[in-house]
Amino acid sequence: MARETLGSVPSGALLRVLGLGFGIAVLVGNTIGSGILRNPGEVAGRLPNVSLFLGVWIAGGVYALLGSNALAEVASITRESGGYGVFVRRGLGPYLGFVAGWSDWLSTCSSVAAAAIMIGESVNVLARGRGAMIPFVGAAVLTVFTLLQWRGIKSASNTQNVTTLLKAAAFLVFVGVCFAFGDAASAPRQPPTVPQGIPLFVALILAMQAVIFTYDGWIGPAYFAGELRDPGRELPRAIFSGVAAVIVIYLLVNVALLSVLPIAQLAGDPFAAGSAAAAIFGPRGDTVLRALVILTLLSAINAYLLMTSRTLWMLSGWTRFARGRRVNAGGTPTTALLLSAIVSVLFVFSGAYERVIAITAFLFVANYTFTYLSLFMLRRREPEALRPYRAWGHPWTTGFVLLISVALLLGALMADTRNSIASIGLLLLSYPIFRILSRRRQSAA
Repeated sequence: MARETLGSVPSGALLRVLGLGFGIAVLVGNTIGSGILRNPGEVAGRLPNVSLFLGVWIAGGVYALLGSNALAEVASITRESGGYGVFVRRGLGPYLGFVAGWSDWLSTCSSVAAAAIMIGESVNVLARGRGAMIPFVGAAVLTVFTLLQWRGIKSASNTQNVTTLLKAAAFLVFVGVCFAFGDAASAPRQPPTVPQGIPLFVALILAMQAVIFTYDGWIGPAYFAGELRDPGRELPRAIFSGVAAVIVIYLLVNVALLSVLPIAQLAGDPFAAGSAAAAIFGPRGDTVLRALVILTLLSAINAYLLMTSRTLWMLSGWTRFARGRRVNAGGTPTTALLLSAIVSVLFVFSGAYERVIAITAFLFVANYTFTYLSLFMLRRREPEALRPYRAWGHPWTTGFVLLISVALLLGALMADTRNSIASIGLLLLSYPIFRILSRRRQSAA
């Protein structure tokens, strides 16, 4: 395949100029966020035993690898940019593909806003400012990343690589400092109460749910399958290398936290990394943590914006929204990027992102389920399709993660019934919208 250059691609086409390094960077940048700084306390609260605590993080990593195993096959078959909607549409049909793409776009715009607000909060504390500046800082950060991406995919990918390296370096420094100055062994010990029997089983399920959400993000490279130079080869490598990097970082962070805070003190802490920083740095601990939060979320915002623009670009093709398919000479889907940024900024100022994330959380878990079902359907309906990568252990490994995703759906329904029912209502409401758009597309054909 001839390598596409900036001046030789057809109108509306993305550029195949990305490589393995970007794929790993976008997965790590998209996955590692504030969750790893907060969730260890929740997990330790449910499982206040070092072996169980670390075991569930390892189990979450295994789930991420098995989920990636299925994802790598469906993404290597479709080899198109856009994320969940692409392979769900091919495996389960246009309607579920539309639902997966639309809910994914909306929830990721909300995630952009949430990350921008967290950066604004951290900057506000460091600058000793007033709370009124928080949304303006968040909007300014979004504007900067939008302008960087507007220049082209090369600028966007370089930004992703640099910010992800800064994130990884910041976490490794934090881990090193914890190991060097942590003194959990000398802390007063309080015997933790570990649940037994059925309460232990329930605690394991709830802890696993929190861990899996913290690992979420391994789909990152699939959003750019149509822009990788060799997607059949580079997609699986990027996915597995990125997930392996995330597992290593998460385990190092958790062991580092335990070197500073005894498990009984870590248990239930709403901001475990903050407590560890305070124990080491004293009053300056909050400053250190705020800086770490900023470095953590910069790469996430760049990745989220890249993903939302590709998702909306994909949806624009299905709905015959011609302007949404515009791509500039640098390979940026400009209209899709601009609309995604505008919606994200509106979420920042309105505060609606929290509600949107809560409502779409159920559909976000459903997209896992759709992905694994898509692999089963594609194996049955398209046995001769080109598969540069075949999922190891299928159907057993895929069936296992499918069962886990169904359990997560049930857990979400029970834990947040109100918002889950709202998600199901949104799913039902989307059908007439989909039918209207389908008729519009047929009449335009």
